[in-house]
Amino acid sequence: MMDEKRRDKRLSEENRVTITLFSKGMSGDVLENIFALTRDISLSGVKIQTDVKLPIGTLLKVELALTRTHKLISVIGKVKWVKHLYGDEVFEAGVEFVDTPPARALAILEHIYGEQIKKGNSK
Repeated sequence: MMDEKRRDKRLSEENRVTITLFSKGMSGDVLENIFALTRDISLSGVKIQTDVKLPIGTLLKVELALTRTHKLISVIGKVKWVKHLYGDEVFEAGVEFVDTPPARALAILEHIYGEQIKKGNSK
């Protein structure tokens, strides 16, 4: 069994995700919008399940519809790994967040830690 080497706490849950691929990095034309689901989320990234194989190293825009906190968050991510789940029909991908603005990082933290953050702020 692999050792867990994650920096951040991960929350296993299913959220809707819209992934936008661009023709030339983040400044090009929109090539495709892909609808997917999260498998888990942390402050540093997200594991998604999709029917599109995302190229490793690709920068993309990720819009997360977070169910626990009822927030829509848009972040930039980079595909770090891809795994075939069902042949060439379903894939999992690890997406690392890149240059996340502080307000969005805080929204992700609140989503993952929930009431723990609110209790800490009231002290």
